[in-house]
Amino acid sequence: MLAWLLLAALAATGLAWAAARAVRRRRGRVAAALVAVLVWTAVAAGGLQLWARASLDSSGVARAVVWTDADVDDRLRFPSLPVPAGDDVLPLRPGSLPAGVLDEVTVPGSGAEDLEQLLRRTRSTSFVVLRGDEVLLEWYGEGRSRESLQTSFSVAKSVLSTLVGIAIGRGEIGGLDDPVTAYVPELLDRDPRFADVTLRHLVTMSSGLAYEEQGLPWSDDALTYYDPDLRALALTAEIVEPPGRTWLYNNYNPLLVGLALERAVGRPVEEYAAEVLWGPMGAEADASWSADSEAQRFPKMESGFNARALDYARFGLLFAREGRAGDRQVVPADWVAEATARDTSGDPAEHYQYWWWLDLEREGRFLARGNKGQFVAVDPASDVVVVRTGREAVLEDWPAVLRDVTDRVVAAGR
Repeated sequence: MLAWLLLAALAATGLAWAAARAVRRRRGRVAAALVAVLVWTAVAAGGLQLWARASLDSSGVARAVVWTDADVDDRLRFPSLPVPAGDDVLPLRPGSLPAGVLDEVTVPGSGAEDLEQLLRRTRSTSFVVLRGDEVLLEWYGEGRSRESLQTSFSVAKSVLSTLVGIAIGRGEIGGLDDPVTAYVPELLDRDPRFADVTLRHLVTMSSGLAYEEQGLPWSDDALTYYDPDLRALALTAEIVEPPGRTWLYNNYNPLLVGLALERAVGRPVEEYAAEVLWGPMGAEADASWSADSEAQRFPKMESGFNARALDYARFGLLFAREGRAGDRQVVPADWVAEATARDTSGDPAEHYQYWWWLDLEREGRFLARGNKGQFVAVDPASDVVVVRTGREAVLEDWPAVLRDVTDRVVAAGR
C-alpha cells in the first residue's frame, strides 16, 4: 500500500510540474500554482480511495471513506450471522378495519395525507399493522416483499436489551447493577473508574463514556458502525464523567453490553438469540445479525439485526403481551415492565429506558427505533403494533405518524 501511495505522489508531482510549466507560459505563476494545487488534490483523493478500497477488511475509516453513509442494503456488505427461527411459528391471521380508517394519516406540518402515497414518498420498504394476532395492514415497497429481510439499524439495541433481560431471568447475568467489569475486567487496566459503570448505566445511555457524532470517517459514530473489530474497539471507550449523570446516545454502550453478554452466556450472541428469543417467540423465518468482519464475527450490537417485517411485528407483540408468545413466557414480565417504563429513579432520561424509546404523549406506549426511520411501535393497552422500515427517514416525526395510525386503529376498535 505504501508503494501505491508513493506512485500516486510521484504522479502528482509530475503532473503538477508539467501543468505549472504549461500554464506559466501563458498566464503566469498564480494560475500555475492553482493548477498544481488542483492536480495535487485530485491525485491525493485518488490515492486515498485506492488505500481505502484495499483496506476494507482492516479499517473502519476505510469503510467510511468508500461506503460513506449507512444504507439499508449494508447487510449485504457485512458478513451475515444466522439467527434461525424455531419450529413453532406464532400464527397471525388476516384482519380487517372499517372502510377508510387508514386511507389517510396526519403528517406533522402538512396535515392529512394518503397513507400509501406517504409510504411511497418516504421510500418505505414495509408497513405492518397488527391488532393482537390480526394483520390489519401489510404493505411492501421499493421492490420488497413479505419474504424480504429488512435491516433495523438501532432496533437491534432493543433486541440486545431483551437478551440481557432473558439472561438475568436465567441467572446467567446477576443483574443490571453488576459492574461491567464483572464481565469485562480488562477495562479496569485502562481506567479504574470503570468499576463504577454498571450494566444499567449502559442500557440507559447514562454511562458517562465519551462519544462524538460528527459524521466523519474517524468519529465515534462511524467507527462504532464500520470498525472490523468491534470487540477491540469497545475496549477503547473512555470515561469523561461519572455514570448516571447525563443521557447521551452512545454506541459504545451496546458494544460493551454485547461483549459482557457473550462472555456471560459462553457462546455467540446470535446463537443465544436464536435459542432464547427468536425461536421461542415464534418467528416465521430465520433472521440474521450483521457482523463486524469475517475474522472477528462479532455481531454489530448497535445496529445489525435483520428480519422480516412480520417478525418485527411479532417481536413488538411479545412486548405488548408482557413477554408472552402464546402460552410461553419468553421474556420475564418484570423485565418488559422495567425496560419500557417511564421512570427516572435509576437514570436521567424520561423518554428512554432499556434501549426502548417512550411515547411521552401516550402513556404506556413505546418504540424500538433505528436510523433511516426503522420503527416497531407498541401499544400494550390495545395490543396494537405498527412496524415501518424504509430506505430513508424523510419525515422528521415518524413517531407522530405511527401514533396517529395507532390512535385510528384503537378508535375503530371501540
